This record gives sequence, structure tokens and C-alpha cells, in this order.
Amino acid sequence: MFEYPALYQTAGEMSAESQAATLNLIRGEYALLFLAAVLSMNWSKEPIFFVIYTGVLLGSLGLLIKRNSEKPEQGWYRGRALAESIKTSCWRYCMRAEPFGDADTVQTVKAEFRNHLLEILKTNRFIGDRMPPDSLAKEQIPDSMQYVRKLQLVDRKAFYLAHRIQEQREWYARKAGANKRAGRFWGKIGVFAYIVAIVLALTRIALPDWELWPIEPVLVFASAIIGWTQVKKFNELASSYALTAHEIGIIQGNIESVETEEALSDFINESERAFSREHTQWVARQQS
Repeated sequence: MFEYPALYQTAGEMSAESQAATLNLIRGEYALLFLAAVLSMNWSKEPIFFVIYTGVLLGSLGLLIKRNSEKPEQGWYRGRALAESIKTSCWRYCMRAEPFGDADTVQTVKAEFRNHLLEILKTNRFIGDRMPPDSLAKEQIPDSMQYVRKLQLVDRKAFYLAHRIQEQREWYARKAGANKRAGRFWGKIGVFAYIVAIVLALTRIALPDWELWPIEPVLVFASAIIGWTQVKKFNELASSYALTAHEIGIIQGNIESVETEEALSDFINESERAFSREHTQWVARQQS
């Protein structure tokens, strides 16, 4: 496997950091709202109790304002889209696929690829301040990429099949299964929370003198589960990833008929469009 340009690594790291920040803020909001619901049960009449209660509500509001103002999810989506764009360009370059087909000299096509990366960087200037100083000195076309590009047609086909098609198919299949299991798990947790709330509501009829009923915290917990599944889109991603895995499996069989550089170029571009289609659509849905 070859190394990707420093720009790809930076975009991937930015996406991962922004994703973690987004999900941590959401977790924090849900946790504080649940705590506020617990405190709303009026455990005490002391002024300090209501001061703490107010502090929890202010903390939740602060996290909401922080998430809406900083919008870390944009860095998550934009960074991932940028990384995938660079990744697919790298594979086109290594496989000598258009627009990085054979040229009169190696320097010519390397210059074309550098210009391509430069255009990507200009379009995504937000990545500039995220690049660590040590990555700025790294080669944007690593030697390993150049090594793969020099391979003969049959060897490049085998390399692409093993390190791109099969790895992508396994990744999508694995993610489809993981999201399907996660969707079922959180769905069961949500149903259980609602059942607990219903049981508590019915029990309250039999015990009207009991003052502390945790119905509101349980309902807030159930709502948080619903919100979390909507954020993570487990079921939607499970379906999308499964369909993409099947599509890649169909495309995989077409590589056997590739016998020329032109045919390989067409095959590579068709495959890369399939790899990026699901992700691009998902990012668009997230930003709409």
C-alpha cells in the first residue's frame, strides 16, 4: 500500500477531530438535560439546590450555543469530503487513469497532479491553518505512489483489485453490519426506556402519595436515544453501505476484461465514482 499526500492526512485528521468534537458536544447536551430532568424532581427546597439546577440548565444552553456558533460538524463533513477527493485522485494518478494518463515525461504528469492538489487546496483554504508544520515539508507525491504508477498493466490491475476494490468492499460491508447492529441496539434501548416510563406512570396511579417519580428523566433519556440515532443515522447508513458494497462487488467482476491502458482508465474512473457516490450524497444530506 502506498502513502497518501500530506494534504490527505491533514484533511482526515481534521475530519476525525471535528467529528469527535461534534459528538462530544451532543453527548454533553444530552447528559446535562438528563441531569436537569433528575433535578426537576424537587429533591430539596434549599436555595443551593436551585442554584445547582440553574447552573445545569445554563451549562446545557452553553453547549448548545457553542455547537451552533462553532459548527464543528462542518469541519467533519468538509474534511471527509476533501480527504476522499484527494484519495480518489491519488488512485487515478497511480493507475495512470484520466486525467493523469501517460505523458511525454514523468515530470509533466507529476506537475499536473501537483496543480490538481493546488486547485483543491485553493478551493478548500480552511484546511491551511489545520496543517501541522511538519506536514508542510512532506512530499505531496510520495515515492510509493510513483512506484505503483511505474508497475506494468497487469500488476497495477492486481494492486488496485487487492488494495482498493477489495478493501473498499470489505469496509462498506463491515460498516453496514456495524450500523445495522447499532441501530437495533439503540432501538431496543429506546423501546425499553418508553416501557419503563409507561410502567412508572401506571404505578403512580397505585401510589399517588409517592412524590419522587423519575418519569421525566426516563422520557428525556428516551428522547436522547432518538436524537442520537438521528445524528448517527444508523439505519440509513446501514442500507447505503450495503448497497455500495453490492455495487462494488458487481464492478469488481469487470476488471477481468481490462486488457489495455484505455480500458483500465475507464474502469478506474467508473470504480472511483462508485466509491465516492455514497459518501458525497451522505455529506450533501448532512449539509442540507
